[in-house]
Amino acid sequence: MNNNWPFKTPGIPDDMFIRGSVPMTKEEVRALAMSKARLTSGQTVWDVGAGTGSLSIEAALQVPKGKVYAIERVSEGIKLIKQNKEKFSLDNIEIVYGSAPEVLSNLPNPDRVFIGGSGGHLKEILQLLAQKLLPLGRIIIMAITLETPAQAVEILQALKFKIEISQFFVARAVGINNLHLMKGLNPVYIITAEKGGN
Repeated sequence: MNNNWPFKTPGIPDDMFIRGSVPMTKEEVRALAMSKARLTSGQTVWDVGAGTGSLSIEAALQVPKGKVYAIERVSEGIKLIKQNKEKFSLDNIEIVYGSAPEVLSNLPNPDRVFIGGSGGHLKEILQLLAQKLLPLGRIIIMAITLETPAQAVEILQALKFKIEISQFFVARAVGINNLHLMKGLNPVYIITAEKGGN
């Protein structure tokens, strides 16, 4: 068990990660995304648009005998993923520098895929996943814009995936003097898609 996070449950506090100017998936979003992924030991996981690597870290802790591929196209993100991988002493994360879908073709076929950023290539990524994702594999797409869920659902339906859509709102208490008020984070869509069996 990792000394920095000696628990089985996901939802590592945001301030435990080394962060820069690269966007990071927030703690509550990660916890829900992990529950939708249904991870287990030995799985192969892709984290497309890994950012700081926060989701990659969470996933790697859940698949100790598996492998997580953290795919990121921004050099600062690559640096942060390396730093967070070292901080949590994880050896089952492989960092992949480059843009999806180009760098995905040579990776091992995944059981689970997180998509936090697509660089405008969501259709191409999902079309590739329709081929590479293992039977009963799951894709978890996290989005804050209105356009992404609509585009994702249209593509996934055409590719015959089973789809589930959630939207949720999180507010955190912020202290002002001796009082507290709730400050909302961006509403988040989570689109979960499951590939049919053989």
